[in-house]
Amino acid sequence: MATRRRRPSLLGVMARTTMALIGGWIFYSAMLINRKQALPPAIDTERERFVGPNTRFLNVYVNRSGSLRPLVLIHSLNAAASAYEMRPIFEHYQGTRPIFALELPGFGFSERADRVYTIELMTEAILDLLTQKVDQPADVIALSLGSEFAARAALMRPDLFHSLALISPSGFNPPKRLINSQRASREGTTDRAYNILSFPLWGQALYDFLTTPQILRYYLNQSFEGEPDPGLLAYNHLTARQPGARYAPLYFVSGKLFSPDIRDEVYENLEIPVLVIYDRDNFVRFDSLPDIVERKPNWYSTRVSPTMGLPHFEKLPETAQALDAFWTEIAQHER
Repeated sequence: MATRRRRPSLLGVMARTTMALIGGWIFYSAMLINRKQALPPAIDTERERFVGPNTRFLNVYVNRSGSLRPLVLIHSLNAAASAYEMRPIFEHYQGTRPIFALELPGFGFSERADRVYTIELMTEAILDLLTQKVDQPADVIALSLGSEFAARAALMRPDLFHSLALISPSGFNPPKRLINSQRASREGTTDRAYNILSFPLWGQALYDFLTTPQILRYYLNQSFEGEPDPGLLAYNHLTARQPGARYAPLYFVSGKLFSPDIRDEVYENLEIPVLVIYDRDNFVRFDSLPDIVERKPNWYSTRVSPTMGLPHFEKLPETAQALDAFWTEIAQHER
């Protein structure tokens, strides 16, 4: 009597199909993706490379033609970060003051080595720029998670800062409204998350997936009220296809570059003038911002609306107006 062949279960078919797709993507990532694509400058200006004691090779975009106080720009951290994120502000102020747009370790034209990326390393990069390239206390503008590193640098060396402006900064979320990376940092699970994300078999393939044009567009859509800036989107894809591009972003995705204590230990202790420019944001919240602005006379805030995290792309005149008003306020207090 013939035996009836058991039909495969739906779950079994789905599992095998999923494994085949994952295996196919790992093969495609390893063999077919070009990670040596030509990368143009993020900003049309001079580039300078310098060496920090611990940060090694760093890249900074420079225009020294202005005569006013130096302006230093710090980009955010994400899967494809670069100085392009600060390009509108650079172009707006160039010619009026010396301006420097740093690329943090592991991003842009800075060294993208396979090394340990830490909060301290990012902070040191900012201090290296200020001590080596800037000849007087600077007005510093930082974006999103870059705000945490800039604030930490300002707490360590306030003599290098004239003021600090934070655009859509992280660190003001209530504990129950954290994104996964922030939650991993607060809960102490970043080592486990990083080990999983960076596992040699799939670490590169995972990063390549996170930086496909479709995924980059999806996440960039979350930061724009309207259509994402096409130049930023195109540059994000190019900068993600460079040798070593995955190393620093995987530390970011795992949560290892967020500071759970940033508000209590850093923001609360800043004594230099601080401005926060914000509106709505899908990645950070500002629930505790009003409290610190109300209690701290050196803290200011301006809402630039409607925006979703990158007001200097969608509302550049309003963003510049907020910055100029802040610096004018500081100047009046200094008289």
